[in-house]
Amino acid sequence: MSGTILSVRGLTKNFGGLVAVNNLDFDLPAGELHAIIGPNGAGKTTFFNLVSGFLAPSSGRVTFDGHDVTGMPTHRISRLGMARTLQIKSVFNGLSVYDNVWIAAHARNRFLHPLKAASAFAPTAREASAALEAVGLAEKRDEMAGNLAYGDVALLEIAIAIAMKPKLLLLDEPVAGMSPEETQRTVRKVKALSGTVNILLIEHDMETVFEVADRITVMTQGGILVQGTAAAIARDPRVQEAYLGTPEET
Repeated sequence: MSGTILSVRGLTKNFGGLVAVNNLDFDLPAGELHAIIGPNGAGKTTFFNLVSGFLAPSSGRVTFDGHDVTGMPTHRISRLGMARTLQIKSVFNGLSVYDNVWIAAHARNRFLHPLKAASAFAPTAREASAALEAVGLAEKRDEMAGNLAYGDVALLEIAIAIAMKPKLLLLDEPVAGMSPEETQRTVRKVKALSGTVNILLIEHDMETVFEVADRITVMTQGGILVQGTAAAIARDPRVQEAYLGTPEET
C-alpha cells in the first residue's frame, strides 16, 4: 500500500450556529493505522460521518482513493471500498453469525439470484468464512448473533465490514464497553488486520490507542490540535491540557 488513501481539505460542518467540524485538513497515508482522539464534542464522529457519507459537508472536499466523494451517499462510497463500524453495535440478531457476514460479502455483487444453486455462491461463502477466521469467530459461525457476548458482537461488526473487501476501514470506538480481556483480544485482531487494510479509528481508551496506532490525530473544537506518534502525543503539553489532563498543582 502506498500513496494517500484519504484526503480532506477545508472540511466544515455547521449545525445551525454550531460548528462541529471547522475547516479541517487531513491526510491518511496508505498502510497506516491512524487513531483520532479528543474530548467529547471535539467533532470526531461528525468527521467520520462526513467522510463516509452519513452527512453532507457545509463546505470542503473529501477525496477517497483518488475519487471525489464529497457529499456522495453512503452506499456509493461503500462500493468504492470504504467500510465502517458504528458506536452503537448493529447486527442482525435473528440471524447466525455466519449469515450476517455472508450477507455483507454478497452485497458487493449488488444482486441476489434466488434461482441459482448454492454452489454458485461458493466465492461468497469463502469470503464470509475468511472474514470470520480473521476476527476469531469461526468457531461461533452457527450461533445466533443476538446470543453473542458484547465483545463478540463488536468483532462480528468488524467481520461484516471486512467481508466487503474494503480499502479503508473506519472503526468508531471498537473497544467501548468491553472487558479488559475482550479489549486485548480486539486490539490483537485490529493490529493484525492493519497489515492488509487501511484503518482509521476513533477511540477513547488511551491504552488501546497508544498500543495500536502508528500515528494519532488529536481533535478539539472541530479542528486538529496536533498529530504525531503515540510518544509525541503523550508528552505534548497542548494534549495534556486539552485532553489528557494537566498535573494537579500541589
